Amino acid sequence: MTFEGWTIFALFWVVFVTSPGPNAVNCIQNGMTHGFAKSLWGVLAILTQALLFLCLSALGITALIAASPTAFLVAKVIGAGFLIWLGVRGWLNARKPLVADGVTSGSIYGRAFAIATINPKSVAGYLAAFSQFVMPDVPIGQQMWVIVPTALTITAASYVTYTALGAGLGRAALGVVANVIMRRVLAVSFMIYGVLLGSTAWPQGARA
Repeated sequence: MTFEGWTIFALFWVVFVTSPGPNAVNCIQNGMTHGFAKSLWGVLAILTQALLFLCLSALGITALIAASPTAFLVAKVIGAGFLIWLGVRGWLNARKPLVADGVTSGSIYGRAFAIATINPKSVAGYLAAFSQFVMPDVPIGQQMWVIVPTALTITAASYVTYTALGAGLGRAALGVVANVIMRRVLAVSFMIYGVLLGSTAWPQGARA
């Protein structure tokens, strides 16, 4: 990959991982609820998913999934239902006090990994990256030594920032009402992402 190609790829990845989505909402929510340090397990889960999808993209597996309408439909429906469920649960729990105790690092990691994995935006983004920026006349292994560190570094910086934002909001003296409003905004965000994801699962003719 040339320096010019790397620059374009890096800019693409910045836009890809900084645009607000379920991962960003989850990082903010984790930071508010569990504090910055403990919420980094969620960022680690996103990085795990990113590394997995980078490797799968290199092997062409994500392209195979995207090429299968049935598999992609199932992924979208499951993802939509999961996000809507998170949103409904967040709305119902918005008035409960923020309690970080009792939530394990593993549960934070597992939830964040599930959210990152079920989002079809991930498949689309990785396919776009590999179709547009990978040079077919250069061994993929050589290019991965550039792509993977770049993608993971930018991804980590983005979601650590979102987590820090959430932790800052959690520490701020927002008051009970403001905290409830903020948590319900995040809950509604999950539900909106779920509905939008579900609406894209069906062909235009089926939705008419």
